[in-house]
Amino acid sequence: MNLDRSFFSPEPARSFQSANLAMINGAWSSLLPNNPPADGASNAENAIVPQSSKALTLSSHGTHTSASLGAVSPPIDANRLIRGFRTGDRKFDAGNEILGIGSTTGSLFNLLDGWIAVYSLLPDGRRQIVHFALPGAVLGVLSSGHMPSNVGAQALTDVVVSVVPMSVLKSRLREDPEIGLRLAQSVARERDLAFDHLTSIGRRSARERVAHLLLELFTRYRAQWPGNRIEEMALPLTQEQIGDATGLTFVHVNRVLSSLRKEGIVQFQYRRLRILNPDKLIEVAGVDVEIAKAWLDQNSSRSDDRRRTT
Repeated sequence: MNLDRSFFSPEPARSFQSANLAMINGAWSSLLPNNPPADGASNAENAIVPQSSKALTLSSHGTHTSASLGAVSPPIDANRLIRGFRTGDRKFDAGNEILGIGSTTGSLFNLLDGWIAVYSLLPDGRRQIVHFALPGAVLGVLSSGHMPSNVGAQALTDVVVSVVPMSVLKSRLREDPEIGLRLAQSVARERDLAFDHLTSIGRRSARERVAHLLLELFTRYRAQWPGNRIEEMALPLTQEQIGDATGLTFVHVNRVLSSLRKEGIVQFQYRRLRILNPDKLIEVAGVDVEIAKAWLDQNSSRSDDRRRTT
């Protein structure tokens, strides 16, 4: 199969004023001490050794060059559910299935680097992308308990995943109960995002859906890079995949993106997203300031872990 083919405030949505943007930028700046380098930066010493069927070898620094985004990423240990557990690290190439619909695995999948699309599939082949998993996400919770998974997960980029057998998880939980709290928090975050996407598809217009998705992904990604004022990111999605996530056709997505570009709000081409007018994008998306803050807060706990591991 090839995937290339919140609770919202009842108050009226409002755009950010300058003070609100300053507050969000301040939150970005406080999360991490490091800024992302320019695209194309590499560090051979820290690079991940591709081994699709073996445990990965990482440098002693714990950082690596992100195959998905072409930049040096934060230490992947910061995204681990179980600290120090590296024997389950696996690399999957873009397009590979991480978790199949109906499968039972007996393991959790902790995403350390890259992007994964979580999707459901109808009998006639129609699909819905229900979530885009970013580093730190935990997948396969149901299938790990020997219940068949009702969703599939496919790598959108080259990804690094920590495969955690349930036997290992249970053993580590006895040693470190906080692992259970981190797992519960991860599942709760993904649930809230899923509720948010359901609201988009059920109630938002096509224009609002696309703007909302772009804003959400940009905010979740940028929270990993505080202090970076360049409103641009690598977005490894096709317009068809955006359509699968928003319930729109490729043609409709193309029209919305063209409209947003002509209005000077965003530019999306060659899988790069540039935010030209953040205030206007937030207004079009209909996002309340508290919701945007919540998206940032979802990354705050992991950023604290990064401080401890760097």
